[in-house]
Amino acid sequence: MESAYLKSELIFSSARQANQENEIEYDLQIKSNSLKMKINSKIKIIAFDADDTLWVNEPFYREIEKKYTDLLADFLPENEINKRLLETETRNIHLYGYGVKGFVLSMIETALQITDNQDNNQLIEKIIALGKELINVPLVLLDGVKESLQEIKQQGIKMVLATKGDLLDQERKLSNSGLENCFDHIEIMSNKNQKDYQKLLNRLSVLPEEFLMVGNSVKSDILPVLALGAYAIHIPYHTTWVHEKVVNTAKDNERFLAIDSISDFLSVIEQNKEWFN
Repeated sequence: MESAYLKSELIFSSARQANQENEIEYDLQIKSNSLKMKINSKIKIIAFDADDTLWVNEPFYREIEKKYTDLLADFLPENEINKRLLETETRNIHLYGYGVKGFVLSMIETALQITDNQDNNQLIEKIIALGKELINVPLVLLDGVKESLQEIKQQGIKMVLATKGDLLDQERKLSNSGLENCFDHIEIMSNKNQKDYQKLLNRLSVLPEEFLMVGNSVKSDILPVLALGAYAIHIPYHTTWVHEKVVNTAKDNERFLAIDSISDFLSVIEQNKEWFN
């Protein structure tokens, strides 16, 4: 799938030793914006988000949601159905967690509310069919993902998959991706907040300053990681679930970097091997 974000040219200046012992500063220039990412120690583990970082996810949810609103078009306008569905999903996250099963249950609950609990057997059957359609959608890797991960693996850098969602669905997608052998550890998380990342670091036996997270969600992949004192690289994706949209307060954080694609991240690694063991 073609990303709506244009790739930018990364221009790297030479690394220079800072005054502090073992501290290295790297200047990166992306387009006309000069950015600086300060690395205070060697990165031992790179963790990757999965959905919309390695493979397409959210656009398929939006396609199913459009079919769902079509089913209920006789009752409410599309935007009102979407609003009510989001409210239900948000309310149910603490019960069902993230992923396709919770999404389907929330669609059924919202439909019952909208139709005032009318005789809905056929409607519910159609919603369940939409859920199965979403589960069975073919997996589509984002451009450059497979080649980049294989190259990073060949360099001996330890990689972790750190994603959230329905356990069975994420395991299925990982198996279908052909990427499983790229990772030294796989973590399918119920949530991605600061406490969850700390548990992950404890299991991996790494300090925050030895950990780098790469993902598309500022809310789930960037802010909680930075709050721990770890490093984070943001690769935006053109479609983001409303629940995941937050203001990016990390732009001036010296442990944060934004790039346009995973291929650009491979360039970061190749030209700054001092960062990694």
